[in-house]
Amino acid sequence: MWYCVQVMNEITIDTEALTFKAAENVRDILTYAVEHTSDHKALVVYDTKDPLARILTDAYRWVLPDATYIDFDAHTKEEIIAAFTSLSPRDLVVLIQSSDFRLNEFRIRIQLFQLKLKVIDHLHLYRNTPDSWETYVNALAYDIDWYRGTGHRLKDILGKTQTLRILGDGTELVVRGGLEMPKPNLGDYTGMENIGGTFPIGEVFTEAKDLTQVSGSLMVYAFADSNFNILMHDPFRVDIENGIVVGWETNAPQAFSEVIEQIKSNERPLLREVGFGLNRAITRDHYLKDITAFERILGLHFSLGEKHTVYKKQGISADKTRFHVDVFPVVSKVYADGVVIFEDGEYQV
Repeated sequence: MWYCVQVMNEITIDTEALTFKAAENVRDILTYAVEHTSDHKALVVYDTKDPLARILTDAYRWVLPDATYIDFDAHTKEEIIAAFTSLSPRDLVVLIQSSDFRLNEFRIRIQLFQLKLKVIDHLHLYRNTPDSWETYVNALAYDIDWYRGTGHRLKDILGKTQTLRILGDGTELVVRGGLEMPKPNLGDYTGMENIGGTFPIGEVFTEAKDLTQVSGSLMVYAFADSNFNILMHDPFRVDIENGIVVGWETNAPQAFSEVIEQIKSNERPLLREVGFGLNRAITRDHYLKDITAFERILGLHFSLGEKHTVYKKQGISADKTRFHVDVFPVVSKVYADGVVIFEDGEYQV
């Protein structure tokens, strides 16, 4: 086991305690989310480039002592593929990636789902700085009653909503004309063909049925840059008319202007995804720099750009779109058809 006390950037980290907590949370993911049992094999593919990856690997060694462990950098592509193909449907594969494993042009997780394997994927761990490791580990907690209770109630409400009003710090954004069928990321794979995905989890997302029926403004406090890292900033207003970003305050960071200009060079800066994050360990004060994990934050986020692989829209060719940039607004209250569903950082469903 890799247990010690590290000092990084003047931050003291008790990695033994962190590993123990990660093991507790991993055990719940295995038991309640992907429902892995000893009747099936488990394969853990990991690397040792990032300390957080090593912490997670040690946590899985605690919980899955009988699993097969493969160091991605110490084996050939052929050996790793052979290990995958030796498994049977509903066996488990855990990927612990400092960056992003590649065996060809496709993500490994997609190939594993094609083999009907269960997958737990931890990726881009290097983006999470030492001061956020505890937040990452806490975000792995799986509260089955919260996700399958509050999460499903939220999904059901959004599926029926015709008008969504989002109030912020002196701003209001209104989505009219109904929402697309919400998609859950709640660790509940009942009736689904694929079991598992990227962890941490915790989100229900949708978008306007008619993208032109979105207008108003937001106070944005964070957004993803071109390297998929989160940039935090003092809140600045962003204005949307008929679904398109039309302006922003002069105090907005230069990086935001650059992101919008990048989008406009290829497509329209549309507001598409409306994401409701449910991970209570991730907040504005305790955040993760990797966008994949941070978008589970308790609260809302939106995507800018035409790209969205889930919802198809007339006039938008999926193979020609490039940008899906997440932005995070200050939200004080959300109304679904006049009923409050989110207020002061808490869901009211």
